[in-house]
Amino acid sequence: MIQIENVKKSYASDVQVGPLNIQIPKAGLTSLIGPNGAGKSTTLLMIGRLLDLDEGQISVANLDIATSKSRDLARILTILRQENHFVTRLTVRQLAGFGRFPYSKGRLTQQDEEIISKYIDFLDLTALEHRYLDELSGGQRQRAYVAMVLCQETEYVLLDEPLNNLDVARSVQMMEHLKYAASEFGRTILTVLHDINFAAKYSDRICAMKNGQIAAYGTVAEIMQPEILTDIFETKIEIIEGPYGPIAVY
Repeated sequence: MIQIENVKKSYASDVQVGPLNIQIPKAGLTSLIGPNGAGKSTTLLMIGRLLDLDEGQISVANLDIATSKSRDLARILTILRQENHFVTRLTVRQLAGFGRFPYSKGRLTQQDEEIISKYIDFLDLTALEHRYLDELSGGQRQRAYVAMVLCQETEYVLLDEPLNNLDVARSVQMMEHLKYAASEFGRTILTVLHDINFAAKYSDRICAMKNGQIAAYGTVAEIMQPEILTDIFETKIEIIEGPYGPIAVY
């Protein structure tokens, strides 16, 4: 599991994330929701060791992320940030191949190639695998980045707004893929989402943040309550039962 204990990150005297205390169990999809500036991305980056914490401790699968060796962490944890700066003259397949680096060190084996093909197919990128990144739409490029992350085949996957640049149909497809990866591959996926209803439809658990604090954490049924969401987002939110579960109306 992911264990966060008394974690703090300060940007200024009046801007602070934490203290955060939470346990995210192994397997399943957990969504981080909340208004802009709530601390969602900061929390994700600290778990992924892309941002130092000022206080506290984070462990993933019993590995302390502050003291563990990078090669050990890379075999259990991978993260996709909002901003990615890969060379655009890479093909989709070459980008996905970077996910195998912790194992191949740049020398792809037949097994690596099979894994790359599996996730390219999984994300419906087969027809695009030899296209360069600068020849893709924003949504296609986003799926290619997610393919790279999944190719690393880590037990823990952190995704910061994976629905960026995706239209409704592709957003649904992406969430279905992530849900399948969590349930069928046994992955522990932690993702930042802005759309409350996507979080409600596909998550096993939701962690709601506000003002750098964890405001609520629990199952979808526990978090999709009008009083909880109205307080977190500071706008009136009603909950209705839709054909696929609770829907936030605002």
